[in-house]
Amino acid sequence: MRAKLLLAGMALALAGAGSASAEDIKIGFITKFPVPFFATMENAAKAYAEKNGGVEIIYGQGASATDIEGQIALIESMVTQGVQGIAITPVDPTVAAALDKAIEAGVKVVLMDNNIPDWQGRTALATTDNYNAGKIAGAHLKTLLKDGDTLGILEGVPGVPALDDRVNGMLEGLSGVNVTIVGRGATNCTEELGISVAEDLLTKNPDLKAIYAACGPPAAGAARAIKNAGIANDKIVLVGFDFCCGEEEALEAGIEDATVAQFPAKMAELGVDALVKAIRGEKVESLIDSGAALVTKENMAQFK
Repeated sequence: MRAKLLLAGMALALAGAGSASAEDIKIGFITKFPVPFFATMENAAKAYAEKNGGVEIIYGQGASATDIEGQIALIESMVTQGVQGIAITPVDPTVAAALDKAIEAGVKVVLMDNNIPDWQGRTALATTDNYNAGKIAGAHLKTLLKDGDTLGILEGVPGVPALDDRVNGMLEGLSGVNVTIVGRGATNCTEELGISVAEDLLTKNPDLKAIYAACGPPAAGAARAIKNAGIANDKIVLVGFDFCCGEEEALEAGIEDATVAQFPAKMAELGVDALVKAIRGEKVESLIDSGAALVTKENMAQFK
């Protein structure tokens, strides 16, 4: 009788161990390229895994804002490594084909930061509402500009929906003031191209009144271009997006007037949590807004 009880106990223990193992989850976490914004997202994902037992995360990152092939290779590698889900900030809509193959292999996909338009494969999207966040920037510019003023736009990567939304939202927020757009150029969200495009705008338009940058690094680049040109802070308005990558210094120096902050840590935490819940069969919202806010020199301490 005792032997039967021992065997029954062992069976229950083994069954318990098996169920605990079944609860363990392995996911991939892929970000676009190496800038502080995505480093913050990765750190938040690591914190989530540490706080929540049974979650293993494999990390990957593209080499640049246009590294489509790099992201595709990461997606394929993570599927090969047996992940049950992938949380990704897609660098371009064309990675959807690789994500479709992942889904066919039983992998769930949560998008973060930006959507893939008309793609039906995602379980959820955790993001800033970039259009509304762009409207925040435009509404601020509207308080500083008047009819007849000129504006130059530093775009991110044209064709990437989230980055286009930041520009289109800004234009809507600015509507009602008759501002002339004298130029707009792609920056690939890099400081170097931000400097180059801003210098070109300033050279061709000596009386340029304002610059809007759709990403943090180009905003910092525009601040450098303005400083290098010897333009006084009160002669030009600079509004950025991201509150990262040198924008704090530009705000402190008074060169940049404002920027729009996202909450990358919250975005990553919400995205990973949605993915884990979906893998466990729990219901998740299809659209998860991580929020945005206007940052100025006066209030930036609360956003650090």
